[in-house]
Order: sequence, then C-alpha cells, then structure tokens
Amino acid sequence: MLRRSLSSEFVGGAYVFPGGAVDPVDGDPELFGRCFGRTDAEASALLGLESGGLAYWVSAIRECFEEAGVLVATRADGEQLTFDDPGDEARFVAHRQALNAGERSFLEICRTEDLTLPAGSLFYVGHWITPEGAPRRYDTRFFAALAPSGQTAGHDEIETIEHMWVSPADALAQKEGGTIDLLFPTVWNLRLLNRYATSAELIASVSSFGVISTIEPTQVFDEQGRRSLIVNIDPDKIGVDDPGKT
Repeated sequence: MLRRSLSSEFVGGAYVFPGGAVDPVDGDPELFGRCFGRTDAEASALLGLESGGLAYWVSAIRECFEEAGVLVATRADGEQLTFDDPGDEARFVAHRQALNAGERSFLEICRTEDLTLPAGSLFYVGHWITPEGAPRRYDTRFFAALAPSGQTAGHDEIETIEHMWVSPADALAQKEGGTIDLLFPTVWNLRLLNRYATSAELIASVSSFGVISTIEPTQVFDEQGRRSLIVNIDPDKIGVDDPGKT
C-alpha cells in the first residue's frame, strides 16, 4: 500500500492501492497487441463496455510500475520479468524515472525491453463510484494480481511518500486503531482480501468472479452523523457477511 502525499488535494496522507487514471495511450493498438491471456472483447465484456476495456488492464500494469515500481510483464522468451540482475534493476529504475518525468512512454519501454503484458494474470475485482454530492467524484476499477518475484516495491516520492507490504487484517487493525487513514472503498476491498488465507486462494476465487456489480454508496445524514450506505451487492464478492452496514 502507498501513502499519498500530504500535499495532495484529494485525501492527502491516506494509504491507497497503486493506481491512477486511464490514459488515452493505454488504448494504443500496439500495446493491445503486446497483451496476452485476455482479448479486448473479453476485457470489455467484463467491464460492461462495447470496446476498449483492455486499456484498463494496461493502465493497471503501467500505474503499478509508475507508483510502486512493480512491473507485471514478461520477456520475449515468455519468462516473467524480474529484477534479480542488478543491471536489469538499474535499467528499469531509469525507465521508471523517465516515465514519471514524461520523458519516455510506457509503450517505448515495452518496445525497448521487448515486453509482453499478461493481461490474463490480472483479475477484475471491484467497481466503485463516488457518491453523489461529493466535491470530487471518481469511477474506479480494482484489479488483483500476484506480485512478480524478484521485484521490490517502492513509493515514487512524488505522489506517494511511504509504502508498506501489509496483510489485509493488519491494515484494517491499523485503521481501527487510528494509526493509518484508509478510504471507504479501500476498507471494503481489504475486507474482500481478508477472506483468503493465501494469495493463491484469492486468485483462484476472483478469477471466477465474472461480471462485477457497480458499487455507488449513498450518503445519509441523520442523528448518527454522515454515513455511507451500500445496498444490492453480492457479499461473496465484497468480503463481508452484511453488505448493508457501513
């Protein structure tokens, strides 16, 4: 998990999953051609889109590399990309810096390193839309994947200022204890992750989710203060027994 910069206009200081906006270049046909394990038609069907859905998978891979330094990709020989070799690690550190500085595109990095993108290894697990009335609204898709071996995550020191590998249970406990700040969707996605004892169990389950329901909480103001209510969702996909509670 990454901690957002304290100077961020939106939820500064909160811990979040790596991610960001889908860029137009994420839908480049050449990048789609480098994806395997999932077609654009398959990706679009999962997202409820007519076309272009594979760009969300490309964006997830790119943003994870930009923000966390973790790149889910394979080499030309089909082997998973690792940074076990110090020379490889240094080269991809430079790639990441150039990408974040706007000096190199993700497509250029893929061309230079002859990388392919295992879209079939990323699984769609959530779709959240910010409630009406919020000063800023977001339409966010969440994905899960196994972290590649031989790579070390690290924050970018620009948008994020700290990072930590943490179990879902520990993250939720820290939230309850007031030591970290988590967004509402982050809490609920951590509850989903916390259903599983291992990452292998998680992937085995979420790989069969299929179409994901959109979650758009409703803001309620009453004697208890401001609350967010969630209704009409599948508890098997959200990780709690009673999805109506906040």
